[in-house]
Amino acid sequence: MKKTCFVAAIVILLVQSHAYSQSQEVPKYEVAAEFTTYERDNIFSGQRTEPGFGGRFTYNITRIFSVEGAGYFFPKRCFDCVNGGRGSEALGGVKVGKRFENWGIFAKVRPGVVSFARGDFDIIATGGGGACPFQFENIRVNAFATDVGGVLEFYPSKRIVTRIDAGDTIMHFGRSVRNRLDFNPATNEFTLVPFVQPSRTTHHFQFVTSVGFRF
Repeated sequence: MKKTCFVAAIVILLVQSHAYSQSQEVPKYEVAAEFTTYERDNIFSGQRTEPGFGGRFTYNITRIFSVEGAGYFFPKRCFDCVNGGRGSEALGGVKVGKRFENWGIFAKVRPGVVSFARGDFDIIATGGGGACPFQFENIRVNAFATDVGGVLEFYPSKRIVTRIDAGDTIMHFGRSVRNRLDFNPATNEFTLVPFVQPSRTTHHFQFVTSVGFRF
């Protein structure tokens, strides 16, 4: 009788342990639609807030560690920004933190690339004649970016996740060579003179909110 009770107790504990572990399991995959804003350098006003949208895919390796990738598009053209035109951003990295029953808090580091359609301009020679045989050319600029910040998640159900991100998007622009016009009063002509734009690193606050599906 004692042996039977002992076996029954072991079976009950195993069943309860299995049920608890299942209740603690986190769905491995997440896909989400995201809305974002970030601070963009403006020539006249210092910085301006630009809205964008995108998507995210997350793979939850454990309850505390995830890898993810995200992409964003900023449709508004900015003609008076330091880096003009429409912007786009692609990021991929890790998320580490703590999950509770209905919410979670994490830190994230996601390196990637940011691109501006009219990020810079250059002056090139057309090869023609005239007083000013040059033209302005818009140049797409790509920069290395790193998104560092915090994440707050809420789980209305096992399959739904809502999320708020806030952090610093660090952009590093490499060294480049451009041309400028130089006027020679002796010949009454313009000539092209190359100059070096040094590398620079900028910081931009970025906010993201999203609703996703876990499976």
